[in-house]
Amino acid sequence: MRIPVPAIVVPLVVLLLYFLVPGVKERPWTAVRIAGAILAVAGYILLLTARAQLGKSFAVTPQAKALVTHGLYSRIRNPIYVFVNVMWFGVIVALHVYWWFAPLLALLVLQVFRARREGQVLRQAFGQAYLDYRKQTWC
Repeated sequence: MRIPVPAIVVPLVVLLLYFLVPGVKERPWTAVRIAGAILAVAGYILLLTARAQLGKSFAVTPQAKALVTHGLYSRIRNPIYVFVNVMWFGVIVALHVYWWFAPLLALLVLQVFRARREGQVLRQAFGQAYLDYRKQTWC
């Protein structure tokens, strides 16, 4: 199995931020900061899990290769988006980079538009099966 580049790049970027951004490493590890780190790691693991479960249906542009309804996708229509946001929020809290809330908000807006477009593509391709799936899932 090939390891996707983001699986390596994301932890590397976070480590570089931790060690290179002035003042980040020196801050005490409070309960809130530890909770942020736990949230970031959990979000990252669930993001990788969602990506693996999507398998060959993964595409950069909206495509209808298959209707994935197992694993995390049995409860959440867009788990990759959800867990990217969870991870990002955790990094913000853990590293005290609160100015990252602005790009996170922009990312959320982009994800909403992208999820709607993906939903349209899936509805056109899978019809009632997709509509039934939507009723059983969140986000």
